[in-house]
Amino acid sequence: MLQPFTQIQKLGQDNLDATMKALGAFSSTSQAIATEAAEFARKSFEHTSSTVEKLLGVQTLDKAVEIQTAYVKGAYDNLVSQSTKMGSLYSNLATETMKPYEGLLSKTAA
Repeated sequence: MLQPFTQIQKLGQDNLDATMKALGAFSSTSQAIATEAAEFARKSFEHTSSTVEKLLGVQTLDKAVEIQTAYVKGAYDNLVSQSTKMGSLYSNLATETMKPYEGLLSKTAA
């Protein structure tokens, strides 16, 4: 008669353990995402500030267009690179957060 209760208790403990592991993974990966986003914002601001300084010292329209073109190309390349990094981080977030739950369903069915 006590066996079903111990099984339910074991299942509850397993669920609690998996949830705690998932929260830990979520927390650390979320922190990495926030750090990466802040770093990208800082670099983007520095790149923009540098370009504005260059544009303020320009004497000809051709040179201004050249600086602006270089800025746009660099900003686009940085955005594509950052999007790839962030996509990878978010994929890792989902994977690491769900990893503790992988074996629970098979344990429950058995």
